[in-house]
Amino acid sequence: MAPRSKKRLFFWILLPLVIAGGGYFYFSHSQGNSDAENTQPTVMVETGTIVEKALAIGTIEPETEIEVKSIIPGVVDVIYADEGQFVRQGDPLIEVRPDPTPIELAEAKRSLERIFIEKQNLERELGRMDQMKQRNLISDREFEQIQERVEDVSVREQIAKERLELLESGRITIGDTKIESIIRAPIDGYILERMVEKGDPIVPLTSYQAGTPMMSIAGMDNLLFKGTVDEIDVGKIEEGMPVEIKIGALPGSIVHGEVSKISLKARQQDNATVFPIEITIIDAGDVRLRAGYSANADIIINRRLDVPTIPERLVEFNDGLATVEIPGTEPGQREKREVELGLSDAINIEVVSGLAVGDSVLEPEPRRLTIR
Repeated sequence: MAPRSKKRLFFWILLPLVIAGGGYFYFSHSQGNSDAENTQPTVMVETGTIVEKALAIGTIEPETEIEVKSIIPGVVDVIYADEGQFVRQGDPLIEVRPDPTPIELAEAKRSLERIFIEKQNLERELGRMDQMKQRNLISDREFEQIQERVEDVSVREQIAKERLELLESGRITIGDTKIESIIRAPIDGYILERMVEKGDPIVPLTSYQAGTPMMSIAGMDNLLFKGTVDEIDVGKIEEGMPVEIKIGALPGSIVHGEVSKISLKARQQDNATVFPIEITIIDAGDVRLRAGYSANADIIINRRLDVPTIPERLVEFNDGLATVEIPGTEPGQREKREVELGLSDAINIEVVSGLAVGDSVLEPEPRRLTIR
């Protein structure tokens, strides 16, 4: 057979095979595309828990914190306790050594001398008046007046002595009252902060000046969360609501509390309107809390347990109606179904009616961007 005839024969044998293979590839590819088009992503209705929360941001603080101050001026001489130490009421904290100026000391001594001289003169006059009274040369009223003056100067002399003693030694005893320059703990508690060092000058606490704070003491048994909540959520919050507190420095730990105080007045913070709140810590578990910890508090406004839920992204809201899309009876078909919804946590939402656990809900169709 001629070579050209052989080539022609081979061509006619190979052609049906090529056509058959091409047809099979086209058919299978078309069928695959059809199946892909009929397969639509769905989400199943599941049983879950929905919790509506309000977020508060703040810190852990003691319920009562006291600043320790002195009523005696001077300088810090001895420090008996330091930060982190537990002290009982009456324990010594700091001793303040009086440090009067030379003028103050001199004035105190001269004042005592003047009063002493005045007292001597009045006592001599009282002796003369007593003799005159015995001779009926003065009235009882005149004699009582000089007695009152002698008693008055005696009291002023005692005050001047005590003032001088206090300036010189820093401690005196008046009757049963002991006045000293040792500052003692006013309550049982922990020393949170020490603000002075040995040798620091101390301004006393008076009715016209605040005085130098030396230490802060607080009982760590009663702790509070103090923070703020956004004005959007404050209307939903009530005193007594349960709270879950998460401590920033203790990841994974949850402290339980309840809302104890909601401020009636808002304030501006970082260009936002917020309301201060207080949360009483009722169960810290095994967590050791420290004053000043930053924390976030989830205030539980409402909770639904074991209810049908779906992701909120599947719901379309229109004219007050909520609808979802479910698979239709025909492949690739989508049907809308109206549903009644309940509580939402902004991620998942409760389904009250319209769907049951196990039902399938279609994911929304991707939106196509039309470019003109």
